[in-house]
Amino acid sequence: MSHPHPELGVPPELSADGLRVIPLGGLGEVGRNMAVFEHQGRLLVIDCGVLFPDETQPGVDLILPDFEPIRHRLDDIEAVVLTHGHEDHIGAVPYLLRERPDIPLVGSKLTLALLDAKLREHRQTRAPKYQVKEGDRAGFGPFDLEFIAVNHSIPDALAVVVRTGAGVVLHTGDFKMDQLPLDDRITDLRAFARLGEEGVDLFMVDSTNAEVPGFTTSERDIAPVLSQVFHTSRQRIIVACFASHVHRVQQVMDAAVSQGRKVAYVGRSMVRNMGVARDLGFLTVPPDTLVDMRDLGDYAPEEVVIISTGSQGEPLSALARIAHRNHDRIHIEPGDTVVLASSLIPGNENSVFKVINGLTRLGANVVHKSNALVHVSGHASAGELLYCYNIIRPRNVMPVHGEIRHLVANAALAIDTGVPRERVVVAEDGVVVDLVDGVATVTGKVECGYVFVDGSSVGDITESDLKDRRILGEEGFISVLVVLDSGSGKLIAGPEIHARGFVEDDSVFDDVRPLIEEALLKAVGDGNDDVYQLQQVIRRTTGRWVNQAYRRRPMIIPVVLEA
Repeated sequence: MSHPHPELGVPPELSADGLRVIPLGGLGEVGRNMAVFEHQGRLLVIDCGVLFPDETQPGVDLILPDFEPIRHRLDDIEAVVLTHGHEDHIGAVPYLLRERPDIPLVGSKLTLALLDAKLREHRQTRAPKYQVKEGDRAGFGPFDLEFIAVNHSIPDALAVVVRTGAGVVLHTGDFKMDQLPLDDRITDLRAFARLGEEGVDLFMVDSTNAEVPGFTTSERDIAPVLSQVFHTSRQRIIVACFASHVHRVQQVMDAAVSQGRKVAYVGRSMVRNMGVARDLGFLTVPPDTLVDMRDLGDYAPEEVVIISTGSQGEPLSALARIAHRNHDRIHIEPGDTVVLASSLIPGNENSVFKVINGLTRLGANVVHKSNALVHVSGHASAGELLYCYNIIRPRNVMPVHGEIRHLVANAALAIDTGVPRERVVVAEDGVVVDLVDGVATVTGKVECGYVFVDGSSVGDITESDLKDRRILGEEGFISVLVVLDSGSGKLIAGPEIHARGFVEDDSVFDDVRPLIEEALLKAVGDGNDDVYQLQQVIRRTTGRWVNQAYRRRPMIIPVVLEA
């Protein structure tokens, strides 16, 4: 098994008959999926998604793939192929189009419709769009593409076959093998088997559930649990799920109709996406079922179901605002039922549990994955992955989509089915994998990191900025102002000390003021009159005292003025 090495250098020039794969996101994390393929001097991109921040990234709205490794080659991109409509696969497309607005976009009907709604919000309408479906073939430069139906937690998902002069690549996107899907559209295993007969030189396969034994539970198994929840609830029901989970919304809609309840959407993305799904026929909404959130007051609590965003505890989401009693229209009453119908994305656990505790404190009965079968995964478990390896018999394997533990577990499954250990490549973001003469090998690494979106700012926030924000949030800050005589260097005023998020009473700093004065006088007496160096003296003196007295490390902002 080939693992990435941190000392990997710049990759060599790609041979004329080779295929290069560079993951710029999605390998080492669950989200931000993006893979770049290079052949004969041209590029193909599969997926371009976002990662949502966790609590260690305060103030960040989204995290993008790093486009820097291909920024000088944007004109070489033949197309961006989108496997399905989840945010972690399409959410960064508007930001890539800022770099080159006319990149062709390829995807299924629902995927392009969800993306189109997003692009209109970003006022980006120049990119040509190519709608494809399972069974279609399409050529973009030296890349011959074929699309295969796969089952996932959103309709209209596709796997992508990339045929080049260097060989055949099968990229599954996100998939599972639900044999009784709600839309009767199963993963096309016959196509997988046909490709196995043709020969797959590189199999890039979803790793998210590689550690989970057996087969992923069918979506249909949720219906009886939802029915029971609806049958026993005597008041209002609020269901939170991903704004793109059409299958889950359909199940909630069906359960609501069976109980004679009206349904209201809460959350802008939920309203937008479900409108798109309904218009395209992917969501069935019986007449007189849907009501506007503003009209909820016209109905008794037992007559309504609210479908909301915020299943991951996002601070600004509808459900989080409801839990913290600052939603302008919806307020929890004792006896309400809240269903969190989604999985926990790694890193979001604390945020979700805060929302659960907030709802419970208000008297709600909270139903979630840990206490009821109200969510099933959209990803293939180990049994399904083994099945795929056995019918495809790939020559080389590159696990994708997952944290490093998922990638390694997936790699072990491939080896168990007979793929030679040296032909299984575990790569992380930025690691370059070349397919040459039928053999996939790691040949180098490009620099790529997180690109943070903060409001309208893209890429201006650094890891150092986030560290400062964490310190401010966790440890507080102290400002120290002194005024020195520019001629003599003597202290004219100060030290004036103020703190926020550290202590309530600034008088606690009475003990450190003489220490700062003494340190400054010594520094000036030693001939040090540089303002920056004097600020460092203040920072060190104050920091040492705070650490000894309070065992804290607040941000210290020294200001030295000369008069």
